[in-house]
Amino acid sequence: MKKLGRYMLKYWYAYLFAIICMVVAIVLDMLYPIITKSIVDDVIVDGRMELLTGLLAGIFVVGLGRCLGGYFKEYTFDVVSARIGAHLRKDLFSHVQGLSMDYFDDTNTGELMARLKDDVDYIWGAIGYVGMLVIEVVIHVSIVLYCMFRLSWKLALIPLAVMAVIGTVAIVMERKLDKIYEEISEENAVLTTIAEENLAGVRTVKAFAREKFEIQKFLSHNKRYYDLNIRQSKVLVRYYPVFQFVGKLLPVCMVILGGAMVVEGEMTLGALVAFAEYCRNIVWPMEMLGWLTNDLSTAIASYKKIDKIYRETSSIQEEAEPVVLPNVAGGVSFSHVDFSRGGQKILKDISFQLAPGGTLGIMGATGSGKSSIINLLQRFFEAEKGQICLDGEDIRKLSLKQLRGSISTVMQDVFLFSDTIEENIKMGRRRQIDRTTMTQAAELAHARGFIEKMNEQYDTVIGERGVGLSGGQKQRISIARAIAKHNPILVLDDSTSALDMETEAQIHEALEELKDTTKIIIGHRISAVRSADEIIFLENGAIAERGTHQELMEKKGLYYETYKAQYGEVSAWQ
Repeated sequence: MKKLGRYMLKYWYAYLFAIICMVVAIVLDMLYPIITKSIVDDVIVDGRMELLTGLLAGIFVVGLGRCLGGYFKEYTFDVVSARIGAHLRKDLFSHVQGLSMDYFDDTNTGELMARLKDDVDYIWGAIGYVGMLVIEVVIHVSIVLYCMFRLSWKLALIPLAVMAVIGTVAIVMERKLDKIYEEISEENAVLTTIAEENLAGVRTVKAFAREKFEIQKFLSHNKRYYDLNIRQSKVLVRYYPVFQFVGKLLPVCMVILGGAMVVEGEMTLGALVAFAEYCRNIVWPMEMLGWLTNDLSTAIASYKKIDKIYRETSSIQEEAEPVVLPNVAGGVSFSHVDFSRGGQKILKDISFQLAPGGTLGIMGATGSGKSSIINLLQRFFEAEKGQICLDGEDIRKLSLKQLRGSISTVMQDVFLFSDTIEENIKMGRRRQIDRTTMTQAAELAHARGFIEKMNEQYDTVIGERGVGLSGGQKQRISIARAIAKHNPILVLDDSTSALDMETEAQIHEALEELKDTTKIIIGHRISAVRSADEIIFLENGAIAERGTHQELMEKKGLYYETYKAQYGEVSAWQ
């Protein structure tokens, strides 16, 4: 992760300008007690009325300058912190996008949402308004103490000692809050995850009448989040009154002690008034320390969480100078490939050759490793052993952009964005895919019929994850999206399971027209793979059978038994 200082260093000139405006405003603020002192000593006590007009004009100028300095200071801090917050969120999102699939398998979506939104916002505040106040408190207190020592070093020792005590209390409070804020941040992520999952899966929740159970689960975490915030409040309530009490008591003590010094002739009445005004100026920083410590503790906890994500690196690494193929034909080969995950063997000694434009069918029971072959081909995960090649080149030497950009995948779990049908089909290639290409892809996927019956047709906005569409409609839009890319390799991962057999057959017939496209079809139905140039049947992660449809039927093995289970006795249709 870029250190936060690097983001801030990029705008050093703006911070310098803002701090200069801040110093000017504070210095002007410090002139007010001096003018007040002169009004008391020179005008009221000595009767020099001719000075009053100039002194009143001085108060006006000080007030105007204070306003301008404060405006430019706050505006600059706000603009710079907003830009840094935007950069930080963009860089964090880009980093997350670059992580490999195994990270997302182990991390909740809600946690990432909390980091990208809430935690970045807390840091945004720390480098903006809160950070500005911290700097202002330091400069303000330093100048006030200097002015106090000039008026009376004896009296100034008391506010100095009080500030030291208050600072110590603030440090103790920050340490107690630090751990609490880490727990609050973690629970916030869990709470967000539960809410996100339940809202996304609301149909499933209602279908199983689990509303009460899910509400209770949410409430249990909501209660813990509440308890943590109460713990935070107890710490603040314990320490914050100290800041307020000292802030109220200090000016009173200074007036009493200063009054005694005026009586004894050690300082003038005007100096006492000025000193009391400086005391008032040093009170608000004391009262702010509790609140500032609270916000800074939150930001520090958030920064630690974000830094933890930045320390994550992708398990899939590109070569420093990857090979870039001048043209991808679509030839795919697996040679003695093994793959394990979580200590479990998923694929064992997988080998096959698929020529450009050819079709490979993959069958097998659930959990036999079918989808893992596709994940390895796209380098979502790394093969433990063996070699995977694209057009004869080891995919580990290729750039991920070219490798994944050459493969159009229709996932088993269809995901559609809450956008128009057109945007879902074009997905990422809006400028490259024209209207004609889009409608042709929809035609091949047998989606054009139902799309063009809708009122808005391709401009129809579909709900989140395609809610409102049937499973078959979602699959056909997903197939159209893959076809529209015209990539050399097309992967269908059980992507016609929600379609009736007639529509499925029509789609596979249409796909056969894509002569220059290499096709890998994963399916549970014989009808999905029967026309493939080669079919491999997986069992327990290994290839149990291979051959064409006719060859496998003649072997009367697993493929044959699957056929009988789906169609009954072998008929002439085979």
